[in-house]
Amino acid sequence: METVELSNRSEIKAVVDGKEFTQIPDDLFIPPDALEVLLDSFSGPLDLLLYLIRKQNIDILDIPIVSITKQYLHYIQLMECRRLELAADYLLMAAMLAEIKSRLLLPISPSNEEEEDDDPRMTLVRRLQAYEQIKQAAQLLDALPRQERDNFLIQLDTPEMEMIKVHPEVEFADLIEAMKFFLKREEQVSHHVISREAMSVRERMGAILQQLQENKVLEFKQLFTLEEGRMGLVVSLLAILELARQFLVVITQNEAFSSIHLQAA
Repeated sequence: METVELSNRSEIKAVVDGKEFTQIPDDLFIPPDALEVLLDSFSGPLDLLLYLIRKQNIDILDIPIVSITKQYLHYIQLMECRRLELAADYLLMAAMLAEIKSRLLLPISPSNEEEEDDDPRMTLVRRLQAYEQIKQAAQLLDALPRQERDNFLIQLDTPEMEMIKVHPEVEFADLIEAMKFFLKREEQVSHHVISREAMSVRERMGAILQQLQENKVLEFKQLFTLEEGRMGLVVSLLAILELARQFLVVITQNEAFSSIHLQAA
């Protein structure tokens, strides 16, 4: 039997073929409340037994699976409901041991020789490797700090703070200068105001047409009034020219410098 290299990590009671083990390997994790099995060639945690089978230090054909099953059932009764997850892990281990041993004990028929090339113990080895990785990851996660276990939230009520407005110290003379500045700037800003025209060319055109309908012919000077001033003169002249352009009125003059007359077209 090959010797397993061990390290001084923790003491454990185990006996393999009469040899006492007081230390466990570095790459093996044995949880608390581990299942202890007592066999002729081995006594100790089931985790260590599976480890030695994987390392080929113990032949699985020499292990009485029935005895392991009985001890497992007794272990379940002792544990009751305290560590059901751990009990389920050991149930899976025992089931794998029973399956592998049964496959090794059964004769292989010639028709199935090609299908039985793989050693069934390698299945256990691969599963044990995955199982150890999961247990190591779980151990690392459990070592991480947890809220409400290692870290606790602290709630503090923030005191109400009264806001005090501090006004700048300004002299009365400074206020006067600031007021002058704003008034001067207001004068420099020009505002464009849009106002409605008092006289509209369009309205004056309508007024002229209305007069022509009543009088038929109007003298040019009758269309202007002194009260309207220069603005009235311009608006009336533009209205007459626009009416002539649209052929709404006819402008006539008998001779030079004589009176100008308008009539509807």
